[in-house]
Amino acid sequence: MAATARHVGPFITRSTEVLIVESGEEHHTLKRTVGALDLTALGVGAIIGTGIFVVIGEGATLAGPGLIVSFLLAALTCVFSALSYAELASSIPVSGSAYTYSYATMGEVIAWIIGWDLILEYGISVAAVAVGWGGNLNSFLDTTFGVTIPTALSTSPETGGTFNLPAVLIVVIVTALLMRGVRETTRTNTIMVFVKLAVLLLFIIVAATVFKSGNLKPFAPHGFDGIVSAAAVIFFAFIGFDAVSTGSEEAKKPSRDLPLAITGSLVIATVVYILVSVMAVGVLPASQLGESDAPLAEALKTGAGANWAASVMAFGALVAITSVMITIFYGQTRIMFAMARDGLVPEWLAEVNPRTGTPVRLTILFGIGIAVLAALVPLSEIVKLVNIGTLFAFVLVNAGVIILRRTRPDMPRPFRVPFSPVFPLIGIGLCIYLMARLPLTSWIRFFGWLAAGLLIYVFYSYRHSRLRRIVLGEVPTAAPTERR
Repeated sequence: MAATARHVGPFITRSTEVLIVESGEEHHTLKRTVGALDLTALGVGAIIGTGIFVVIGEGATLAGPGLIVSFLLAALTCVFSALSYAELASSIPVSGSAYTYSYATMGEVIAWIIGWDLILEYGISVAAVAVGWGGNLNSFLDTTFGVTIPTALSTSPETGGTFNLPAVLIVVIVTALLMRGVRETTRTNTIMVFVKLAVLLLFIIVAATVFKSGNLKPFAPHGFDGIVSAAAVIFFAFIGFDAVSTGSEEAKKPSRDLPLAITGSLVIATVVYILVSVMAVGVLPASQLGESDAPLAEALKTGAGANWAASVMAFGALVAITSVMITIFYGQTRIMFAMARDGLVPEWLAEVNPRTGTPVRLTILFGIGIAVLAALVPLSEIVKLVNIGTLFAFVLVNAGVIILRRTRPDMPRPFRVPFSPVFPLIGIGLCIYLMARLPLTSWIRFFGWLAAGLLIYVFYSYRHSRLRRIVLGEVPTAAPTERR
């Protein structure tokens, strides 16, 4: 195809056909070995974790018993975006999640921006969760066996230690698991999901025996503003269902299984969250929940007099956090895999090990980076980037559904968002509303990261883009390529 560089703009889009066909290229092909149950567990594993075990306390401080409504509002925000993810995942069953969908709808530079955003979101999430895992391990060892890991080996230099050994160990373990294969990864995660659901069910049952309805009054001590502010924080507890879409290329029946897993995992998590939040406030006043770093354990220990609860909840938190690490780390590698296959980052990263069917080089590279972060860097402030980055991705996915409905009305869609474009527009509006509630510092860091990403795109990714080389006739393509 004859073309000159000036004809290849940064908003060029990829045909959905070429995305699907090129996902089957030799050395760049992932194995389709994951079914609906494992995909649903992947979503539940990513969602139910640090959020319900820790963030529920922060939400209680802001909203009081109105925390229950905050969970509903955060879930509602996710529902519309989940439907959009389901449509795009079933229509474009290729690795990359929001990155790939943006490439097919809004162009390469937008895809790069969201991919760069997601790499930060997922990487910081895994590192932060690893640090949290180390803290919970110490709590579990202390409450169960009366021993703790020395501070020098359990915290970062900035917090008085040398390096966080437990955080590094869990990153190494998860990295090794991801390298072994997606089937082993998803099966391990499924087992962990059932364990943590059992722990939360135990909490609900014990809490129900000492439930005090008086704790629900006053229901909204800080008004609706408090409820909405809590929803913006609690939204962190729902992050993860989008990780299901990163497994599109490894799903056995993506057109059927992906929509089921995305919506199913969100429904399961929402039901669990509502029940747990109601019982937590019913056992212990919201003000006391907000004072504890382990609010669920505190609710059972102080409110129900169940001293054994601390050990059980600490164990449940360990399992839950490990499961979150597995799924989010998995999602990060698949997004970067798609970006490498498209040439926006070095293509050798997209090489798939023929024995395990996984991108081993990429997994090792991320494992080293995350381990260093978790060992040496305190991440309490950086974690705030996770919410804003996820909400931004949701905005683009909802917009992608609207755009593809107009530009490709005849494209096969095994699952369709009902009442489009109304539902996607509602999803966009809710995400922007919650983004506006986040602190200014989150916005400053967010735009700083995106600015750094744009520099990389200008000086490397644009010149090495596989799509750009296709248009210039330097490499062959199996399907039409659109230009803007």
